Amino acid sequence: MNRPSFENFKEKALKNPEVKKEYDELIPVYELRKKLIRMRISKGLTQAEIAKKMGTNKSNISRLECGENVSFPSLVTIAKYANALGYKIKVEFESIS
Repeated sequence: MNRPSFENFKEKALKNPEVKKEYDELIPVYELRKKLIRMRISKGLTQAEIAKKMGTNKSNISRLECGENVSFPSLVTIAKYANALGYKIKVEFESIS
């Protein structure tokens, strides 16, 4: 039996308006997580090292960066993460229309 590829599955699923709406709402969360990981890697730090700088556990950093955890991190947590890497956060809003 031939299994559909993830891309085929995704394309079919996104035709459902409810699935598409949920997917679109999660895009900023996943984009933020990818950006956090890129920043950490660009500084040459492991999850354990940034956890130490933040005064937390590696497991907390793993959950923060993990794509399977759909809860949104607090702005304070994001700021602490950024500060531990030598960054500050900047929040911007864009018009939907």
